[in-house]
Amino acid sequence: QVQLVESGGGLVQAGGSLRLSCAASGRTFNNYRMGWFRQAPGKEREFVAAISWSWTVSSTDYAESVKGRFTISRDNAKNTVYLQMNSLKPEDTAVYYCAASPLRDGVKSATYNYWGQGTQVTVSS
Repeated sequence: QVQLVESGGGLVQAGGSLRLSCAASGRTFNNYRMGWFRQAPGKEREFVAAISWSWTVSSTDYAESVKGRFTISRDNAKNTVYLQMNSLKPEDTAVYYCAASPLRDGVKSATYNYWGQGTQVTVSS
């Protein structure tokens, strides 16, 4: 089992920044690909970003809508993954979820076994 707890959400004006954190506990953090998803009211959950780890090299993937604005990173020593969100837009408003997958790649939510409870991000115009 992997337990995930997100934090860092809140209300921010358009153009502002937030950093989300996801603290993991349980099985070996290094073995999991970590992802961020989001779900806006009335919409399906969508992929935002993910990061994999192999030896000393990490690889990342981003949704087109957040490329150049969001950055995902991980601190394996702290069992924590981060999502730095800059230049936020009202359309970024959603509940953001942290997730863990045993696979080395993948952007579909079905490939992620473990999920956090979510943290609300609201961007005002």
